[in-house]
Amino acid sequence: MSRDVRLAGRRAPRRRSFPVVGATLAYVRDPLRMMRQQYDDLGPVSELDFLGRRWTVLLGPDACGAALLNADKALASGPGWGKLVGPFFDRGLMLLDFEEHHQHRRLMQQAFTRRRLAGYTASLGPAVAAGLATWEPHAEFQIFPALKELTLELATQVFMGGVDLASDDELAAVNDAFVACVQAATAIVRLPIPGTRWGRALAGRRLLEDFFGRHVASKRAQSPDEAEEDLFSVLCRLRDEDGSGLDDEDIVNHMIFLLMAAHDTSTITVTTMMRYLGAHPEWRQRLRDEAAGLPECPDLDQLDTLESFDWVMKECLRLVPPVPVVARRTVKETEILGIRVPANQYVAVMLHLGHQMGELWPDPERFDPERFAPHRREDKVHRYAWEPFGGGVHKCLGMAFASAEVKLIVHQMLRRFDWSVDADYRDRLNYQSLPFPADGQPVDLSLRERTPA
Repeated sequence: MSRDVRLAGRRAPRRRSFPVVGATLAYVRDPLRMMRQQYDDLGPVSELDFLGRRWTVLLGPDACGAALLNADKALASGPGWGKLVGPFFDRGLMLLDFEEHHQHRRLMQQAFTRRRLAGYTASLGPAVAAGLATWEPHAEFQIFPALKELTLELATQVFMGGVDLASDDELAAVNDAFVACVQAATAIVRLPIPGTRWGRALAGRRLLEDFFGRHVASKRAQSPDEAEEDLFSVLCRLRDEDGSGLDDEDIVNHMIFLLMAAHDTSTITVTTMMRYLGAHPEWRQRLRDEAAGLPECPDLDQLDTLESFDWVMKECLRLVPPVPVVARRTVKETEILGIRVPANQYVAVMLHLGHQMGELWPDPERFDPERFAPHRREDKVHRYAWEPFGGGVHKCLGMAFASAEVKLIVHQMLRRFDWSVDADYRDRLNYQSLPFPADGQPVDLSLRERTPA
């Protein structure tokens, strides 16, 4: 597209708001409502003030799809996310761009082959069983913090090979550090002041760098005969066709990002599934029946047979996408749907609204997993109608692992527990960072009577 044609595009309409704060508080209170109002009033491409900056906002599958496709390579991920979480997840794969991103992603794909995914899944099964065995079910059991602790332990086992931690207190500190880093995304005061959200995140990043940095040398020192197959060890051994690999700093950066992505997004997804399965006992029983013939720790091939699990997981990702907004910044002037977007402009790709548009999804607020069944496939009505894992070159590298982990956790929970959620319960989601239930997502959890095999 020529520069003259781009300049012919009209300027984006802009929502007037309070300076500095802008739409930040409206987003934190109810992001979907804010997105709907922006779309209804100003269309799929517009501008608003957010976190002290002017952002171009993309809403709906056409605008979001154009950004994810990024045909003219005008949108960069690193500078966009850098505004939100850059200091804390700096140089993780999501924050790299263009040729450098291509090189790192091609190298890291070796860690997510089918063979390695099968190995990770085999390690997950016993670890999930051990974690769930410690739960003490009761009424009003807060499922979100319990799952967050579990998924962090799983990530530590599978991604780090059970690296010895100094104590349970250190594991808790690692979890707190991840929470602090993620929650800094919507901080209004973005200065290194102790006690502020930004200051806590900077301290959390330092703790994570120390945590991972202490173990790189031992992973690199493994001989071929004793080389472990956890993700951390694999990253330390990766080599491209020229024999080049990742340096220590790259490995630490990627591990911090991958461990956050592996346990935060999976926690949100399983929590959402617990909420909707608890309110819909017919689906809870349907999943239990589908997996009845599988062992407690199914392998990757067996998990792939769980069709109804897939539908429920996808519907929950539609209703509560763990990453509702993707950040970009333009490296040159571009045009999206006839709207001119200047260079060096922050761009918010608001994927969540597309998951809730009535023209794409009939009765979009209703829990209806069969939307994804072969005879319906409502997600195929538009190429970008359903994008919880992002799209284009930055589509989530670990989505196959995440799918296996989520299905394995839910499978074992269905075998071990029963639970219910009041049908009138309404999510109390906190959007200061990735969405999480502010009330811990209470469920009435009980042990099932298990008959011997």
